[in-house]
Amino acid sequence: MSAPTFYIFHGEDIIRRDEELLKMRAAMGEDGDLNRSEFAGAAATVPDIVSAVKVVPFLAEKRLVIARGLLSHITRRGAGQAGKKASDRLIAELPTLPAYARLVLVEDESLRASNRVLKAASKLSNGFVRHFAKPKDLTSWIIARARDEYAQEIAPAAASAIASTVNQDLLRAENELHKLVCYVDGERPIDERDVAALCPYVPEADIFKLVDALAQGHGEQALRLVHQSLHDDPRDPGFRLFAMFVRQFRLLLMTRDHFDSGGGAGRDAVAAALGVHPFVAGKLAAQAQRFDIHQLDAILKRLQRYDQDMKTGQIAPRLALDLLVTSLARQ
Repeated sequence: MSAPTFYIFHGEDIIRRDEELLKMRAAMGEDGDLNRSEFAGAAATVPDIVSAVKVVPFLAEKRLVIARGLLSHITRRGAGQAGKKASDRLIAELPTLPAYARLVLVEDESLRASNRVLKAASKLSNGFVRHFAKPKDLTSWIIARARDEYAQEIAPAAASAIASTVNQDLLRAENELHKLVCYVDGERPIDERDVAALCPYVPEADIFKLVDALAQGHGEQALRLVHQSLHDDPRDPGFRLFAMFVRQFRLLLMTRDHFDSGGGAGRDAVAAALGVHPFVAGKLAAQAQRFDIHQLDAILKRLQRYDQDMKTGQIAPRLALDLLVTSLARQ
């Protein structure tokens, strides 16, 4: 069976996709740069790309051409007659590519099954279509990625903590995982302490620790955490941390109301009710047990007053945080 002369790689799992592209580049050998062309964006036209891939390889067996974003551009809504003409030309050219051709059409998002170029390409015997689908569960993806790519174990709670902060961004998740793998250097599984030490998860971790300290009446510990957080982020005069306080107590009020209305106390039930990540939901479920609905309502009203005072210049953000933490710890 002859090798494909064209490939379509589409989907949001750009990590695994780019690994496949790297393998294809490496397979070109030492003279790969002489026989490889790459196109990106709307500036590239179908005739340019087809001409590039049909050039006879120089001292090699294959010519590799990678075109990013071409399919989504020429088949987009509003592409008009120009898009139809480009699509027709590409569909006509794909089955006639020479045996040495390796044309890779790359899309960062999943193409619709109804995409006319994708439908036509899927029927051709000289092509290969692969959908790099977005993971349904980022936490499971991180665990599998650590094990399969790095031979590294990671605690589910640590993987969940990463997933809760990267907003479904696989590249960010991969970057954070790579840092953590280098940090533990194979000596032990990655745990939540490692994530808190290295990742942008730290602000979330700080706010959970702060609320724990306040709930237990540990005012000095809470103040140390506030000052440490402000020291670690010198660009923030206090507004960002204050906003995190507001968000956290608003979520706690919603969680407490969910409990008092007969909602389930489990992590998944809270996640579904509030629309938050399961990791965050688990923390909220535990902390909401330490407050009643009246306490949380009073705290939010106090936060609102401090917010108004800060915005009108009556109090500095850092002083407001100190007063807030001291007063809450005494409740």
